[in-house]
Amino acid sequence: MDQQVKRVKRELIKHGAILDMYEDTMELPDGKQETWDFISHRKGAAAVVPVRGDGKILMVKQYRNAIDRMTLEIPAGSRDSVTEDTRVCAARELEEETGYCSDDLTRILSLKTTVAFCDEFIDVYLAKNLKPGHQHLDEGEFIDVAAYGVDELCDMIYAGTIQDAKTVAGILAYKNLLNQD
Repeated sequence: MDQQVKRVKRELIKHGAILDMYEDTMELPDGKQETWDFISHRKGAAAVVPVRGDGKILMVKQYRNAIDRMTLEIPAGSRDSVTEDTRVCAARELEEETGYCSDDLTRILSLKTTVAFCDEFIDVYLAKNLKPGHQHLDEGEFIDVAAYGVDELCDMIYAGTIQDAKTVAGILAYKNLLNQD
């Protein structure tokens, strides 16, 4: 059944640094109206699965306010503008967060993080041939970097220790690539 849902009105509730929150009035197929929340991630983002020569993956550990705890994630960040190539963003975030550089970045997947209420997209890249660079964190950013084996990370995903969507998707996509070789 093809159901038509129509946005009747969109009202900006809060304008943030990278996100805007809206209240949408939606007309449903039965003619009734409901109010839905919508969050616009204005720039989009990129993430990177950085694989060292020994096969270990560099991960970043940082505090996340939304879930009030430390997380283990692949490096990622917002694009500087809506026109910035996500590959450029991924390379920048790799060096900023881990202190490593790579000219060998390949996009392995694109995802929408939370389609129920947000339009954020993230392109996830695989980075190989890592070279030491200089970590330069953003102001107010505190990150620890550690290396893990892919199987160890998969175990953490299935145990529920790693729950970040881009990280889960990136690690599992990389594991799938390894299984194809």
